[in-house]
Amino acid sequence: MRMPSPGRWLLPLTVVSMAALLVVRSANLVLAAAPIPPAAASVTPPPQPPPAAVALPAEPGADPPVSAPERALLTDLRRRKSELDAREAALEARESLAGATEKRLAARVDQLGGLQQRLEALDAAQRGRDEASWVKMVRVYETMKAKDAAVIFDDLDMPVLLQVVDRMKDPKAAAVLAAMQPERARLLTTELAQLRIQANQLAARPAQAAPAPPAKPPAAGG
Repeated sequence: MRMPSPGRWLLPLTVVSMAALLVVRSANLVLAAAPIPPAAASVTPPPQPPPAAVALPAEPGADPPVSAPERALLTDLRRRKSELDAREAALEARESLAGATEKRLAARVDQLGGLQQRLEALDAAQRGRDEASWVKMVRVYETMKAKDAAVIFDDLDMPVLLQVVDRMKDPKAAAVLAAMQPERARLLTTELAQLRIQANQLAARPAQAAPAPPAKPPAAGG
């Protein structure tokens, strides 16, 4: 049996290989010439959300986080507390000033009361000295004879004469009046009556006529 020669199989194989290569190249050219869709040309991956913040565990003894509303509330409370503290300080200052003023007024009232008592004492002492002087003068005239005293009384000033005769004993005064000039004695009697009427009216007035001591202001905190 005759074996076929290799040349007879080599040519068909070569033709088939070239045909296959041509088909592959043609397919590549067709794919290169065809338009590529945008989505297929560059596919952009969708944006990924940012990673969530991982809450770290709070350290022992650390303050918890404060939100914005809580921080605003704390700020407002601090502001109101500052205002209340300022008002309280102002009230305390006013109370302190009022207390100091009341103390000064009380001290002034006490001072005026003491001054009034000293003036009253001086006035009483002066009246006592004046009265002692009048009494001595009256005793001098009472020891004189009525005619001698009448001669002096006729020329004595009326205010002085009234004070002397008013302090004389009635029998002594009557004897002197009888020895005086009639017109002078009549005028003396009229003036003496008016003087005693005024003295009785003053004595009949209630004790409220005397000036009352000024009232003390109420004590601070009372």
